[in-house]
Amino acid sequence: MKVLMVLTSHDTLGNTGKKTGFWLEELAAPYYVFRDAGAEITLASPKGGQPPLDPKSDEPMFETDLTRRFKADREAKAQLAETVRLDSVNQGDFDTVFYPGGHGPMWDLAEDGNSIKLLEAFIAAGKTIALVCHAPGVLHRLKNPDGTPFVNGRKVTGFTNSEEAAVGLTEVVPFLVEDELLGLGAVFSKVKDWGVHTVVDGRLITGQNPASSGETAKALLAALKP
Repeated sequence: MKVLMVLTSHDTLGNTGKKTGFWLEELAAPYYVFRDAGAEITLASPKGGQPPLDPKSDEPMFETDLTRRFKADREAKAQLAETVRLDSVNQGDFDTVFYPGGHGPMWDLAEDGNSIKLLEAFIAAGKTIALVCHAPGVLHRLKNPDGTPFVNGRKVTGFTNSEEAAVGLTEVVPFLVEDELLGLGAVFSKVKDWGVHTVVDGRLITGQNPASSGETAKALLAALKP
């Protein structure tokens, strides 16, 4: 099984002067779900090379057993330092794709033409895709063959308005994931802030927040079983 994981290259949190990037748990938890299942993992990002880590996600209060495992894993860290450029990726080389979140994707992957084409190619090929936390916002530019929004009528979840408010970034992010997907006609569901919630709608799998990232990866693995 070949799994592509797409990370952000964006490191600036709007006009706050603070840094952002990908959220460590949202990489580490799925990474080991896939690797421990014997999958071959490729990491990609728009710019290639070392993607920016949201420094907040590396604070002690957000550590998990899997984030500690990742930070102690020389092979994983070496792979992270050399992500391939997104414009060099072909969906035909992979069985599936997983997008970790963090705030970074809201600025680059959500508008990146290569990301949009890649996801639409996976969908056209009948392959399952998964996105977690802020990454479901990346779906907002995807279209069906008839030009309608891809998420219209589909069941999804993602980082909620109340979770964004809780971290004080409602006025900083380019858009709110929940509002944006609802506005495009998605059927958006959620649980309490920071609760684990994963939604499977056919070949689209989404997770609400960092705590949901491992379960989202497990749901993706289950969907790939013959």
